[in-house]
Amino acid sequence: MRFDVITLFPEMFSAIKSEGVVARGIKKSLLSINTWQLRDFSNNKYKNVDDKPYGGGAGMVMQVRPIRDCINKIKQKKPKTKVIYLSPQGKKLTHKLAKELSELDSITLLCGRYEGVDERIIEHDIDMEVSIGDYVISGGELASMVLIDAVSRQIPGVLGNTDSLNDSFANNLLDYPHYTRPDTIDNQKVPEVLLSGHQANIDSWRSEQSIIKTREKRKDLLQK
Repeated sequence: MRFDVITLFPEMFSAIKSEGVVARGIKKSLLSINTWQLRDFSNNKYKNVDDKPYGGGAGMVMQVRPIRDCINKIKQKKPKTKVIYLSPQGKKLTHKLAKELSELDSITLLCGRYEGVDERIIEHDIDMEVSIGDYVISGGELASMVLIDAVSRQIPGVLGNTDSLNDSFANNLLDYPHYTRPDTIDNQKVPEVLLSGHQANIDSWRSEQSIIKTREKRKDLLQK
């Protein structure tokens, strides 16, 4: 999987490229992250990529030409890349969507700033808008990192000897409770079944606990 990220702040992605699950996937050559500084595609000496909105109003709007030129540059290497704009009006990022995206060969992520991008980019150059939730953050960089992490987990081999089949939401259920040593602390004990060594009973308990947790905390998932 190849991720190309169009951003004004490529340095922000240094953390996800060097630490954690995504970094392990990169080291295994299972995925790559390439950042593109949008200002490199500006055609003015000040490297501006935004301007005042027509019709007035607060804030600035990211211009068509730098974004389009950058996307076209990426498509020279990956003509079939899926171009995604991180946007509050996009399709909600879910486990199901992350799984679908993980089956692609290439994804290009456009990180908006200011008041967003010129609508002509959305109409002509974007394949999909994706939202990570019903709230507003300062730009698309953090949202892109969330998407990259969620999608990378679904790529076979990225998680090593484990997989994402038991992740929360994988079966419209929340994950079961987890415990580790010591088995007793401050009079709080680990459930006996987990200490029994009987794997069938442990699996049964975990399945039951997933249903109980989901019923208590996210009943809406059970309706699916």
